[in-house]
This record gives sequence, structure tokens and C-alpha cells, in this order.
Amino acid sequence: MRARGRTSRWLWRWRANPLRRHDDVLEAWLVLAVWLIVAVGGTFAGFMAAHSAADVFAGQRAERAPVQAVLLTDAPRASETYRRALVTVRWTPAGGPARTGRTLVDAGRTAGSHVVVWTNPRGDLTTEPPGPTESLAEAVLFGAGAALAVTGLGLGAGAAGRCVLDRRRVESWGREWDQLAPH
Repeated sequence: MRARGRTSRWLWRWRANPLRRHDDVLEAWLVLAVWLIVAVGGTFAGFMAAHSAADVFAGQRAERAPVQAVLLTDAPRASETYRRALVTVRWTPAGGPARTGRTLVDAGRTAGSHVVVWTNPRGDLTTEPPGPTESLAEAVLFGAGAALAVTGLGLGAGAAGRCVLDRRRVESWGREWDQLAPH
């Protein structure tokens, strides 16, 4: 026995129907395009962003190297708001002369203490690269952000398009009513 009361039919906007308007067909194609953008575009953007971020983090881990450095100045004591302090250190990069620079170290360290700093291939100070777990978490977040951005843009564009179509339908109904109302 067939269910009663069901008025929706599959692909009803594309079927031949004397009451179907051109705007209905446009809206059907617009909805299809938006869902394709959300499903395919969002997924693709998410995977590409996550893959790119993972590559960048792997490159950082490969090119940055830890080096022993000596503090040249005392680091101020820790406070409630600051647990690290900016101090001058001296380090010797591989195959180069000794260099000095400023970096963040744990607060309360004294001059002459040894710390590990990270250098880039030129021997300049840089930040510690994220570890594999941190890289994975950040890559997933970048991917999710990209997927949500593409999805949001697609849904927003679709909503704007449907709003324009709705406005055109209301104006069309108004013109038709103006023609029929006197009769």
C-alpha cells in the first residue's frame, strides 16, 4: 500500500510540468551545485590544506637543528604572567663562527648556563619546529578550517542565489496578480 500524503517527488524540479517556472529549474541546478561544492570542494580543500601544512611542518623539522648555546646575561625571575625571558645567548652553528643573538629561555636562568636553541640552515636563531604529534594536530585543524571555509562560502553563495531567485518569483507573482486582480 502506498503512503498517503507524500507530496515530494525525486527530481521534481527537473520534470516536465506546466507549473514549473524557469526559476525553479535554476534553483534546482543551484542547489545541486552548492551541494557538490560542499561535498567535493570542501573535502578537497580540507585534504589539500592538511597535506600542505604537514609538508611544511616536516620541512621545518628537517631543516632546523638544535645547537647548544651559553647565556650571556641573567634571565629575570619568573612572575605570574611571564615564565620565559628574552636574553642574549652565544652559539656556534655547524661550520661557522660563534654568533650572538636574543632568544626566549626559561626565567631565572643565570649567565653561563647552557640552553638548547634552534637554528635554520644559515645558522640564524629560529623557533623550535613542532613535533610529529603537534604537526598532525595543526594539520588537521588547518584542513578542517579550509573545509569549513569552502563550505561556508558555497552555502553563502547558494543562499544569496536563492534569495535573488525568491525575489524574482515574488515580483513575478506581483505582476501576475496585478493582471488578474481586476478580473
